[in-house]
Amino acid sequence: MLGFTARQPASTGHAIHSGAIVIALLAALLLAVSTISAAAQPDRWRSEGWTTDFSKSTIDFATVMSGGPLKDGIPPIDDPVFLPVTEASGLDDKEPVMSVVINGAARAYPLRIMIWHEIVNDTLAGQPISVTYCPLCNAAIVFGRTVEGAVTSFGTTGKLRNSDLVMYDRETESWWQQFSGEAITGSRTGTKLEVIPSRLESWQVFSTRHPDGEVLAPNNAGLRDYGRNPYAGYDSSSVPFLYRGAMPEGIAPLSYVVVVREASEPLAVSLDKLRRDNAVTLDGFEFTWVPGVRSALDTSSIAQGREIGSVTVTRDGVDVAHELTFAFVISAFLPQTVIVQ
Repeated sequence: MLGFTARQPASTGHAIHSGAIVIALLAALLLAVSTISAAAQPDRWRSEGWTTDFSKSTIDFATVMSGGPLKDGIPPIDDPVFLPVTEASGLDDKEPVMSVVINGAARAYPLRIMIWHEIVNDTLAGQPISVTYCPLCNAAIVFGRTVEGAVTSFGTTGKLRNSDLVMYDRETESWWQQFSGEAITGSRTGTKLEVIPSRLESWQVFSTRHPDGEVLAPNNAGLRDYGRNPYAGYDSSSVPFLYRGAMPEGIAPLSYVVVVREASEPLAVSLDKLRRDNAVTLDGFEFTWVPGVRSALDTSSIAQGREIGSVTVTRDGVDVAHELTFAFVISAFLPQTVIVQ
């Protein structure tokens, strides 16, 4: 097992003191401890073997937390194996898969596999891509993995920032924020990855839409307990794991939200609204909800998770990159964005 099943939210104690002087002293002490901790982080990381250029960064190092595993302790898949849709078995019709279509070539990446590996370095229709999934944010995002003209591959750092996966590239060991697709520290700081449109949909819908497509299979079926959700009950929790940032107002932190960042300003719509209305149009973007997809983060068995349905986002009939994530993720990374409820 990976050892991250027991990730729990960091607890915060609150002591009440009288007197402005005591409060001021405590605030100064906390600031000093935070500053020292942030300064010590790169030294700690170097001792783990990182060769990252930590002198370049766009973040406060104190916001980076250990998720438990070390580098590639959650092992990415670098040599993915695929089966034709017609030969695949063992998947429940309503199980969620990430689907990607490039130049007519279609592949599905079941969350029963992605939840254990988080990154698949692949090439589809001649285009190098990284298929990524952060369970704690339910962020399923596909990136082009050509950076500055060169093909790279990504691994997992074992770190989290705002409860989101921090990836690294294997050429420079720069660290990348999965949700934003941006390098946050290292020689490639500030570089952004190309986001490739994808869908979170049911296995049944994918296999019907793409009978000639392929589906990711485990390289070693015994390596992980594929089909089990190691975060049982997570998307019904009151607070996210390992998160210390601002919480959203007027909506539960782990409420599902669909976000589009291709608009002039990011657009976010609650899944509850989409389930009520079935379709919503904002700034020319069409959000459409359909039933028939299970949550991967509900029961311990993904095949038995409660139904949450799936969302597609299109503009002029063409798929648009979007994410089905949680409300707290919007607060953390897109704090000015209002969630339409």
